[in-house]
Amino acid sequence: MAAVCQVTGATPGFGHSISHSHRRNKRRFDPNVQKKTYFVPSLRRKVTLNVSAKGIKVIDSRGIDAVVQELIANGVKL
Repeated sequence: MAAVCQVTGATPGFGHSISHSHRRNKRRFDPNVQKKTYFVPSLRRKVTLNVSAKGIKVIDSRGIDAVVQELIANGVKL
């Protein structure tokens, strides 16, 4: 599963892990992406989305109908 949120568009960040002796190694900071299934009343079916923790909060505040309509307008296949 790709570490990309379908709602917020959060993608992995890149940087260094730094040891106690201050040696640097490349690492990847993945967003907290979860596979969630929502029932969308306007479509009368369930929709499975890959959403981050922040994306779940956005859905809770704006509502699943508004978020799904925006995704469809942006051309995301659900």
